Amino acid sequence: MARDQTLGALLMIVSIAGIILYAWALFLPPIPGLDTVVLKLTGIVAVGGVLGIIAWIGYTLATTPPPKPLEEIEKELNEELKKG
Repeated sequence: MARDQTLGALLMIVSIAGIILYAWALFLPPIPGLDTVVLKLTGIVAVGGVLGIIAWIGYTLATTPPPKPLEEIEKELNEELKKG
């Protein structure tokens, strides 16, 4: 359990540091134009993530075979019941 707690604390610290770094880059950029680059990167990651998930769902729907009709399943069950 101690390892899980250590990992949790590490994740929390890294996340808070990331939030602080992100806010600093947006509102107090050390390099002119860095705030624009940060916003563009945020936008492309967000849009790419959402569209990537939609593409994955589409791929899954396109490549998954349709289920058997209920009548066919009932027929198979009845045949097995007659045998057994």
